[in-house]
Amino acid sequence: MEAAANCSLRVKRPLLDPKFEGYKLSLEPLACYQLGLDSAVAEVKLRDDQYTLDHMRAFGMYNYLHLDSWYQDNVYYVDQLGRVMNLSVTLDTALRKPREVFRLPSDLTACDNRLCASIHFSSSTWVTISDGTGSLYLIKTGKRGDAASEKWEIMFNEELGSPFVIAHSVSFVKSDVHSVAGLLLRVEKDELDAKGSGFHVSLEWVTITEVDKEDNQRYEIFKRRILQGKSVPHYAAIEPDGDGLMIVSYKPFRFMQDEENQLEKKEDGKIADKKRDPVYYWQQTEDDLTVTIHLPQDITKDDIQVQFSPDHIIVALKSQPPLVEGKLCSSIDHESCTWIIRDNSLEISLIKKDEGPMWPELIVGDAQGEFIMDSSQCSAVAERLMHLTSEEMNPNPDKENPPCNAQELEECDIFLEDSTSLCRFDGNTLKITHVVNLGSNQYLFSAVVDPKEMPCFCLRHDIDAILWQPRSNQPDNMWEHIATFNALGYVQASKQDKKFTACPPNYSYAAICECLRRVFIYRQPTPLSTVLYNRKEGRQVGQVAKQLVATLEASDPILGFQATNERLFVLTTKSLFLIKVNTEN
Repeated sequence: MEAAANCSLRVKRPLLDPKFEGYKLSLEPLACYQLGLDSAVAEVKLRDDQYTLDHMRAFGMYNYLHLDSWYQDNVYYVDQLGRVMNLSVTLDTALRKPREVFRLPSDLTACDNRLCASIHFSSSTWVTISDGTGSLYLIKTGKRGDAASEKWEIMFNEELGSPFVIAHSVSFVKSDVHSVAGLLLRVEKDELDAKGSGFHVSLEWVTITEVDKEDNQRYEIFKRRILQGKSVPHYAAIEPDGDGLMIVSYKPFRFMQDEENQLEKKEDGKIADKKRDPVYYWQQTEDDLTVTIHLPQDITKDDIQVQFSPDHIIVALKSQPPLVEGKLCSSIDHESCTWIIRDNSLEISLIKKDEGPMWPELIVGDAQGEFIMDSSQCSAVAERLMHLTSEEMNPNPDKENPPCNAQELEECDIFLEDSTSLCRFDGNTLKITHVVNLGSNQYLFSAVVDPKEMPCFCLRHDIDAILWQPRSNQPDNMWEHIATFNALGYVQASKQDKKFTACPPNYSYAAICECLRRVFIYRQPTPLSTVLYNRKEGRQVGQVAKQLVATLEASDPILGFQATNERLFVLTTKSLFLIKVNTEN
């Protein structure tokens, strides 16, 4: 099997600003418009059995406001009457109330374990909808945002098991056949998980394909594939042509095979477990090595065969295959080596030919043994490493480069999910083809810059935030650095009450929305119309980045948040707010 390529994300240095000085708080007023909703948003709160962090990430922090990236300034939400409501903005000062474009056929309140309804815009004319009870709808919409030509028609509807939310979907055509692929996210009970949370995360990759148009049902399921993992993915998206899948997650995902393959894997796992038990234990000093092998009952001296050579060893019992065999890490004085039986164990003493150097392994490439370090060796190693650590803030202030202390890190710099990875799965082989270890590059948010491309993801890079655009058609450079938000990585870490983060397609600003009332806006640096000097350095400042704060006149929790080039949309239970951020160019 071909191994996955270990890749890295290539930062474009010209898009970084090492001289960025920070954001200047601006008191300029932001125009804010409020619309009352006829019916409240269909919010679904977490139940008592949805108590894990994964439940909170997947459903408790769900964004109930959906932006149609194909038609800017069109947002949608689902209300308590099961209606999909649309607000299309053409003029801020002449806002109409949200209008109904579709009504879910089922009664949402009848399902006890339902999730929030979810919507994803697969293309300019196709939409996927989950009602939160386990049903998936594929809908042809016509031209959205235009009441005259917009008509939402169900082309496919099927129960797909337990409730789910739609993480992503795409529409594509291959060989003149139209298909829509979607990612369905579930957090499911895991009876086999005794030590963990008791749940696993499931991503179902379902492909719905057009069939013979003479058939009554024009679309049917072509493929259903399931991935499982132990954490809710930060980012999961299907490639535009439906050939691959990219996932950013703290813990790895893998495709689930059929039951027969699963049984084979379990058997292999049992064998692997047995192999992991050490066959032998070994210790060493500068002069010699001691190898200990536990013997079965009723083994005598005559049953044991031990052969030494200058760089090789064989240990066997009776006529069985050798227990230990292989090339030694270094040479030994084979004529001086001995072995004895002690306490039902075979103890072998090997004399090093070259005294002094410590061996990294006993037998080259052998994983059957376990090295045991005695207490005196542990103390010696600790003493050698003492100069690399310090319990004092600065034990030697006169030193040119004083040591770094953990105390110098601020609390907001600590990122626990340092094993987060970005993986690309091939849709045909179901294998991982590319892997990027993100390490401390913390995931921040996703944004759609071009609806024909995959969503971008934003990662923390030192104190900045970098926006990456996946390019599935460029295997050698699959992720492109397209924008930088200066110091946003540091700024967002200090926002304890943040709920949503977003940026518009032209990345002219980034916005952080708290759970209640407040929205922080961070504009990209812009040239100054007046002369401004840095008082400390006495130099002229050519541009400035502004921070603005908008406070909503509402006490209800914020349920949804979306950003466009000109405005921000904020959804609460009973109101929809529009914040004018940029004037139209």
